[in-house]
Amino acid sequence: MNVLFFSDIHGVPSTVEKVFEHADRLKAEQLVILGDILYHGPRNGVPGFYDPQKVAELLNSRRDMILAVRGNCDAEVDQMMLNFPIMSDYAELAVDGKRFFLTHGHLWNAGNLPALLPGTILVHGHTHIPEDRIIGSAGIRIFNPGSISLPKSQTPRSFGFFDGSELVHCSL
Repeated sequence: MNVLFFSDIHGVPSTVEKVFEHADRLKAEQLVILGDILYHGPRNGVPGFYDPQKVAELLNSRRDMILAVRGNCDAEVDQMMLNFPIMSDYAELAVDGKRFFLTHGHLWNAGNLPALLPGTILVHGHTHIPEDRIIGSAGIRIFNPGSISLPKSQTPRSFGFFDGSELVHCSL
């Protein structure tokens, strides 16, 4: 199964539209959103083209494909606009023999690991910086797709893609 991972939308619809274009081209069957969907957050400036209502409309159009977790900027009022659940702090996904622990990154990350089975891939956003590394003797892989809307540290807008065997970063 092809899975597209993205994070930190922060209310910018143009980047969601670009992600959907990539999802269609890559034949993604599952869209995983790693939090911070509608609100830009108090630490970020208001992004250009900020339109959370449009983001909600776009995402709701693909609600049957979406698995999402709550980011530190997501609230109950955001859930009221979205037709798929977003309020869980984590989710787990098993795809083609790979085990994914999905979270935003503000609670669980490389510095604060949950109890994971060896070989699990912890996928998170939050930092807005792409990351891919193995930590510990259990071979836990830490994968951050970066941000599609507000990248940091001069990184490009990016997302992650799993084609059933390989998990890679892709520029938006």
